[in-house]
Amino acid sequence: MEHYFTNNPDLKSELRTIRYKYKEYELTYLSDNGVFSKDKLDFGSTLLLNTLYEQKKEKNLKVLDIGCGYGFIGIALAKILKWKVTMCDINKRALHLAEKNCLENNIKAEVLESNIYENITNIYDLIITNPPIRAGKDVVYGILDGARDRLEAKGELWFVIRKDQGAKSAISHLEKTMNCEIVEKSKGFYIIKAKKR
Repeated sequence: MEHYFTNNPDLKSELRTIRYKYKEYELTYLSDNGVFSKDKLDFGSTLLLNTLYEQKKEKNLKVLDIGCGYGFIGIALAKILKWKVTMCDINKRALHLAEKNCLENNIKAEVLESNIYENITNIYDLIITNPPIRAGKDVVYGILDGARDRLEAKGELWFVIRKDQGAKSAISHLEKTMNCEIVEKSKGFYIIKAKKR
């Protein structure tokens, strides 16, 4: 079984187009085999985006989208909220698509290859993620735990996770070092905000 968090250069490419509309904005994304949510926009990612639109009114935020895939969340935030976005992933095919999708949607964003925070050197106002649950708890918790050291003093981690995929245990784990709040729930998905203490 091919996973979206691994690299397989032999996996056949079958490009497809996914469209996203929010108010007056229309964005177009290229997707392919071997990336997360290749055929349609993921409900959890869309819920995370919609919640950010409603709750985060600050301008000029410096944002890291970790595990960005083909760039759905990061590109939408850069285009619609005009935030300064860095996107990273371990999947080379996803990163190639993210770069193409930045050009397609006429936005500037930094796109980096990084295994979790391995190549991340900057500090951010906001870290966002739809973590790769199938990669296992070590990877997911590595993303959540590592956020604290890469956030500004008043920075926040926002992530989406399903109730039946460990939302409550992830909150309990993260609360050892950060203050957590469930800011939205829908169809079994939780949007969680974590702030530095």
